[in-house]
Amino acid sequence: MTSEPFPQWLRPPPGGFTAEDLDRLPGLPPHSQLIDGSLVVAARQTKFHMLAVSLLEISLHGQAPAHLRVRRQMTVTLGRDQRPEPDIIAVHADRDGGPELTTYQADDVVLAIEVVSVESRTRDRERKPQLYARAGITHFWRVENVDGRPVVYVYELDPATKAYALTGIHHDRLRLSVPFEIDIDLTEIDRW
Repeated sequence: MTSEPFPQWLRPPPGGFTAEDLDRLPGLPPHSQLIDGSLVVAARQTKFHMLAVSLLEISLHGQAPAHLRVRRQMTVTLGRDQRPEPDIIAVHADRDGGPELTTYQADDVVLAIEVVSVESRTRDRERKPQLYARAGITHFWRVENVDGRPVVYVYELDPATKAYALTGIHHDRLRLSVPFEIDIDLTEIDRW
């Protein structure tokens, strides 16, 4: 039995990977992220994850005001060795960039959303929110699978502590006035 050669793109350069490396590494799998200088390759997506992301993305597209754009699975550069890929982001329309854009900057982002997956629980629940908060992203949602239904944990940045404060837990319906007027029937996932 022969083993495949070790891909050279997996070998970190001296000093570790940088945010720019995600655009330069040949053969890098889609949806790769950089967290704390380490490459994170996306695992297989579950049906729940796909449905939850689609429900939120489509709902937010329909409700976002003209000065915001909703984007799915785009990286956000937070620093030299931080370039995570939230499941969904809302960005300022005037900073949306052209069709060749591969990453947003932290100050472009108004809202970051992570749908928690089994293999990324710690990253989605702990590390990524820490990074988003330190970068100054005002709104963060964490979406959990509870018996096949999305439960949305809504956080807002406390500017004094640079940490997120929980502002609500939403089970069947998500109604918010910030970062814009939002009303999403979370039970719609059952009909998709």
